[in-house]
Amino acid sequence: MIQAVMVMNTQGKPRLLKFYSFQPPEKHQDLVRGVFQLLSARPDSVSNFVKVDAIFGPGAKLVYKHLATLYFVFVFDSSENELAVLDLVQVFVETLDRCFKNVCELDIVFNFNKLHTILDEMILGGQVIETSSEQIMRSVEEIARLEKQSNTTSIIPKSISERFSR
Repeated sequence: MIQAVMVMNTQGKPRLLKFYSFQPPEKHQDLVRGVFQLLSARPDSVSNFVKVDAIFGPGAKLVYKHLATLYFVFVFDSSENELAVLDLVQVFVETLDRCFKNVCELDIVFNFNKLHTILDEMILGGQVIETSSEQIMRSVEEIARLEKQSNTTSIIPKSISERFSR
């Protein structure tokens, strides 16, 4: 099961935090700080798989990908395959790249709703439900189309709204 997904910049500031297993809100900052200290101290030449028993409890592991100024981190338990989760991180990054045309930190900051939508299309309640970047993009585009369509639909008929605007 996926326990958490984090995206943080190289200064340790979280840009996305999503926990699938309960963590008290008071503990969130400590978890982010612990993960960042662990990742920032690792050289580039080592594996992207880390055991994080001390931070998240027994059996917890994390997989991360460091791209430009961002760390993409997935925390999971022993029921998940490490390579499958690494592939999931890659699919997440590819989907963000397709969505934002070379994703950067500002895309994540200003489009956090789209980021959460993409993540929700991939993972539901800690279980991976979709691993196809193309299918995820189709779903996200459909959601965006429906949102746009619902925003243009007015509940109040035009004749009534014109009368009250005078």
